[in-house]
Amino acid sequence: MYNKGLIIPGLVVFVFIATFPLWYNGLSAGTAPKPEPPPGGEKTCVAPKEVMRSQHMVMLNQWRDEALRDGLRTAVPADGKEYRKGLQLACMSCHTNKDKFCDACHNYVAVQPYCWSCHLAPADIAAKKEKP
Repeated sequence: MYNKGLIIPGLVVFVFIATFPLWYNGLSAGTAPKPEPPPGGEKTCVAPKEVMRSQHMVMLNQWRDEALRDGLRTAVPADGKEYRKGLQLACMSCHTNKDKFCDACHNYVAVQPYCWSCHLAPADIAAKKEKP
């Protein structure tokens, strides 16, 4: 081997370049957004806040499957209050501002949920009602 002395420095440079986006973005990710609570203060939700933050998409997918495939359209959370399953029927009845609630976190984590390809945000529903 003729360039034995260049292998280790070359590997170090390669590892640095290959991992640069990871540690660069990790150091400058910024603070996580705080979604705006529903109007009227903290209300009872279908699940505790910690569960909703980490598992809301799992819950919405499960609700979709149960409501559309099995015809089960009501959910009874731990507090005993009955909610109808659905993004517009349950979630958006309290969290009426999609931009300040849903989009705040989804934009931060760079995800584009497909919910809005079928569902309308409350502002869109109001705009449709106003059109003659």
